[in-house]
Amino acid sequence: MDIVVGIDIGGSTTKIAGFDGDRMLVPVQISASNAIASLFGAFGKFLYDNKLELSDIRQVNLTGVGSSDVDQAIYGLPTYRVDEFTANGVGGGYFAEGKEEFMVVSMGTGTSFVGVKDGVPVHLGGIGIGGGTMVGLSKLMLNTNDIEKIQELALKGNVGNIDLRIGDISKNPLPGLNLEVTASNFGKASSRASSEDIAAGIVHMVIESICQTAALISQGTNIKDFILIGALTNFPECAQVGNMIKTLFPDLNFIVPDDGEYGTAIGTALADKCCLKYVAG
Repeated sequence: MDIVVGIDIGGSTTKIAGFDGDRMLVPVQISASNAIASLFGAFGKFLYDNKLELSDIRQVNLTGVGSSDVDQAIYGLPTYRVDEFTANGVGGGYFAEGKEEFMVVSMGTGTSFVGVKDGVPVHLGGIGIGGGTMVGLSKLMLNTNDIEKIQELALKGNVGNIDLRIGDISKNPLPGLNLEVTASNFGKASSRASSEDIAAGIVHMVIESICQTAALISQGTNIKDFILIGALTNFPECAQVGNMIKTLFPDLNFIVPDDGEYGTAIGTALADKCCLKYVAG
């Protein structure tokens, strides 16, 4: 085998994806408080889950904040570092199905926006709203920072009990705004709101803020397609919010791909040789 592995080492979670030619292998992620422990734990699980030997791996590419701690070859293999924005752009391109121009919305602890045109990624900006916001607010308001628990609560909640919508303040749609569009996040919340409704409000506010920002950044450009990647793609609210924004901007399409949570790791594995910086090996 001639496998290239891409590893995205985040602050608390490491994701790994690998390709044998054009075939993507089973991706893996693990959480650990130490970046190096997380890296080697994920690598070992990736080999085990895909029934691989170390000799099957040709090259290791790294990205993410934790990759700065790595200054030697991984198991003696040729090891390279990839700029994270490049990894996001390439990873989004893997899901873009031949589109020539699009935006990759990488929803991590915060969120970055990378425009891609003719295969060239350009960082367009970022915001400090993302999974970290969701977890932090949930810790304060729901006494949990467990992302699976947050998702479980949100699925049972009704965001209509939390958010003020156009339909709450007007009997008729406003120009360009239907009755279901959010007028104010948490604008209808009360002290009697259930934990499930609060969780739904938090999740919806974070994802809506991200997608609205992407839509606004795209104004004045030719970008119509948005590829969502990162851990938050596991939330069904991504598709729901994308559909809501489409009522405001009918030409825009929000795409939530399968395995989107591994988008950065996928892009790291697929990064072109010109984008690699040699570490060791």
